[in-house]
Amino acid sequence: MVVAANKHLRQNGFTLIELVVVITILGILAAIALPKYAALQADARVAKMNGAMGSVKSAAAMAHGMLVARGYSASYTGTPGIVIEGVNVVYANGYPDVTSIVALAGLAAPDYVLTGLTAPAIAAADSGHTGTGGTGDCTISYTVPAAANSQPTYAIGATLATCQ
Repeated sequence: MVVAANKHLRQNGFTLIELVVVITILGILAAIALPKYAALQADARVAKMNGAMGSVKSAAAMAHGMLVARGYSASYTGTPGIVIEGVNVVYANGYPDVTSIVALAGLAAPDYVLTGLTAPAIAAADSGHTGTGGTGDCTISYTVPAAANSQPTYAIGATLATCQ
């Protein structure tokens, strides 16, 4: 009878040692994988902003070329009625103004943060990297030419350090 009673006392489940071993292994894997995952996120943000900068430069060159091809001065300022990709382009010293360049380059929410940025920044990778309020400055900047017969200036604040 004693043997039959022990059968009912038998427990199912993991021992404390088994649980400790599994938790230790998971901790080691997390310690190795987490930094690599974080680094991939920063790399992705940098690549995203490099792509956006390429779009901005191409859009500025295309709009400037369109302006000159239509017979306007290379330093024209105003709205000549040139519509590119549905955008009525406003020019400043021969290049699109900030509002026009954002639309021409195809930068739009939710892919990019476009509001609340400190000029001359025009786009940020996400809301956690706008360069304002102590966040990382993972942004791109565009400044219209300051004078006739000059080119716009471009800057990219997206580095692995700023896009962490």
